[in-house]
Amino acid sequence: MPRRRATGGLVKLRGARAFLLALTFGTCGGAVFAYMHFPLAWMLGSMLACTAAATLGAPVAAPVWVRPPVISVVGLALGASFSPDIAKAAMQWLPTIFGLALYLALGGMACVLYLRHVAGYDRLTAFYSGMPGGLSDMVIFGEQSGADVRRIALIHSSRIILVVSTLPALIAFFNHAPVVAASRGAASWNWSHTEFLWAVFAVFAGILLAQVLRLPAKFLLGPMIASAAIHLFGFSTFSLPVPAVNAAQVVLGVVIGCRFRGADHSLFLPVAIHSAVVTVILLSMTLTFAGLFDHYLDVGFLPVVLAYSPGGLTEMGLVAVALQIDVGFILAHHLLRIFLVLTAAQVLGRRMGTEETE
Repeated sequence: MPRRRATGGLVKLRGARAFLLALTFGTCGGAVFAYMHFPLAWMLGSMLACTAAATLGAPVAAPVWVRPPVISVVGLALGASFSPDIAKAAMQWLPTIFGLALYLALGGMACVLYLRHVAGYDRLTAFYSGMPGGLSDMVIFGEQSGADVRRIALIHSSRIILVVSTLPALIAFFNHAPVVAASRGAASWNWSHTEFLWAVFAVFAGILLAQVLRLPAKFLLGPMIASAAIHLFGFSTFSLPVPAVNAAQVVLGVVIGCRFRGADHSLFLPVAIHSAVVTVILLSMTLTFAGLFDHYLDVGFLPVVLAYSPGGLTEMGLVAVALQIDVGFILAHHLLRIFLVLTAAQVLGRRMGTEETE
């Protein structure tokens, strides 16, 4: 028993050191990007620094328990960005919502065909790797069906990193102006007791509500919905301190970057190349749809780019907050994207798996 306890303690100590090292890399990367005035600097810098460290073999790691509280902080920040006019504006989103379904169908088909016939993946691996979203769910579905989980995880992780890394530059290029991130939230930690209690209530009540309703991404959507309701109904106008939002971005970047720890180097490079091609396909279609909607319906180029972007729900929400774009519009489309992708993956993937076994 003593030896087992000692071994467990040593593992925990090594895990703590690995996480501390990852936070150090992430904070330094975020600080450099913030100094250079990059949008979403703390997450982008942290993510790229930890990705580089992980792929080069540095002993960095992020424990599983870190992500839920960080995601909850992001949810609070997103909810606080909702405006009372969101219900009136929602009816104007129908064209882009229908367009999103077409975009996902065309984009998913193009990516799957590329991975199947150019990259040479088997049918199930190509299918789950080519879905435009749902990293965790695609890995789970792929594992259940016997697909190559390593390739699926690497393809989706690389896609998210590439999208978050390149999107600000693309936006600046097509907008013909540099993207300047605004600091959203209170400048300091000088919260009143009432504001602090409302924020804590939003986290716990939101997670409980999301659990009861069985919502996806409960640690993000629960606090976000509760925070939005508190602000929309005028119970409180609390705003998260900028240092708290920046710290959440650093940890989120660390979590994403550390996914590449232990990646098979012989597998990593070819998968990264295929992921880059998949990302180019999806971003090209995103920009095309955004240009069409902006030209014919005057919806706005930038909001549609973020709404259709094949990045993560949390990451695109943070970009929307940083650039002061309608968070409700962005998140509504990404939630629909997740729903459609998961539905298609379950229905079509199950059918493909059945055909494989026959």
